[in-house]
Formats: sequence, structure tokens, C-alpha cells
Amino acid sequence: MLNQTTAVITGGTAGLGRACAEALLEAGAAGVLINGRHAARAEATQAELQQRFPGATIALSIGDAAQPQIAEKIMADAMASLGRIDVLVNSTGGNDMPRLLHEIAVAEIPGILERCLFAQILCSRAALRYMREARHGAIINIASDAAKLPTPGESVIGAAMAGIVMFTRGLATEGKYDGVRANVVTPSITSGTDHYGKIMADPFAGKLFGKAEKMAKLGVVTREELAGLVVFLASPAAAKITGQAISITGGISAV
Repeated sequence: MLNQTTAVITGGTAGLGRACAEALLEAGAAGVLINGRHAARAEATQAELQQRFPGATIALSIGDAAQPQIAEKIMADAMASLGRIDVLVNSTGGNDMPRLLHEIAVAEIPGILERCLFAQILCSRAALRYMREARHGAIINIASDAAKLPTPGESVIGAAMAGIVMFTRGLATEGKYDGVRANVVTPSITSGTDHYGKIMADPFAGKLFGKAEKMAKLGVVTREELAGLVVFLASPAAAKITGQAISITGGISAV
């Protein structure tokens, strides 16, 4: 499905990002560059992926993708290692715990927005240069359904996620003239990650998402299922799909 495709996955050393890297490689990607902030974890992930996919190129770029210089470096590293960037998956941020607005210190709010929103904008911009030159590319941003449905405890997170959705739609409108597609995936609760465990163990967030799980009549979405949607959006089968914000929630938001 993705033979000879190359991909960059920001936030790709754990959780949803790692699941996306694995799924892209399983679908036939020739090479991936994974980005993460923690060198030891990134190197361990690289070694594990290389052992599992010995014929693929597995490259690394370490650093905080929410910083402009790092975003540029990630894409430059990808070009040096892979030769081109066919697909960009932005899986950064999204690990802040839900909290009511009056319980969040004012000084903490910029950091939440930076982690959730800035990296996706900066990395998309940095990759766009190369995709425009190639007149080809697919950008898939991962946000959450908090972008669409107001939820107690997610006023700031939701603002960042809505920003990702509108940014992606604008990017799609601009990018289509250069053969670049952009879509965003908006999950709700997603199992199989460390963040899932932390959320469910938290008194406030666990109660909030415990109720959400009961609404997932089709089943709670797993990280592998989300990654499967990302692979589809990266594939030729989705060549005519752009500017979409796709919910994958097991029915939580089907109200």
C-alpha cells in the first residue's frame, strides 16, 4: 500500500506516534524518521523498529518540535536520511491532564498551547517547503474530539485542538494547489498508551473518561485502530481526501 513511501512522525517514540510509525512500516513504508524529546527512549525505539523492520530506514531526530529551529532541523534531518518527505504525521502534545480552567495556573496555559498546537503548525510549515518542491505530500495531524465537543476540564486543551483542526483545514486549502493534502484525526479516549493509564487513574479525568467509555458502543478505540486510519489517509486510497477532521471515537461523539 505504501511501497517506497517515506514518513516523518513527530512525537513518534511512544504512544500514538509510535503506533503510527509501526503501522506505516507494516504497510510498506521504505523509511521513517521518528522524532522525540528524550534521546534514550528515541534510541531504544529506533533499535526495536530496526530489528522488526530490517529492510527499512529508521532515522532519528531528537528535540522539542514546538521550537521553530527544532522543527526545521527535524525536516532537514529527514531529507538527509530519507531523501524526501512523502508523509508527515504530527503526534505531538495531547498529554496534558484535563483540569477545570479555574484550577489551572495562568502561567501554565501558554505551555499547554505550545505542547498541543505549536509543534503541529511549525512542523507542517517546515515540511511544506519540501512537499511543495516535490508537488506531493500528505500531512496528518492528530488532535482530539475536544476540538469539536465542549467538555468540562478541556477548555484550554479544546482551544488548542480546535486550533489544530482549523489550521489543518487552512493548510489543505492552500496546499491543494501544490499537490499537498492535509487532514486531521480527532480521537476521544484511546487505549493502549501510557497516557490512557494516567487518565483513568486520575480522580477527575478518570471519572470524565469513564463516562465517555460507556458511550463507546462500538468499542473503545485502540492505538492500533487509530494508526490504521492514519495509514489510510497517507495512502493512495485517500488521494482525493483533504481538509477533513475525522472523528474516531467508537461512537462517543455520535450524538
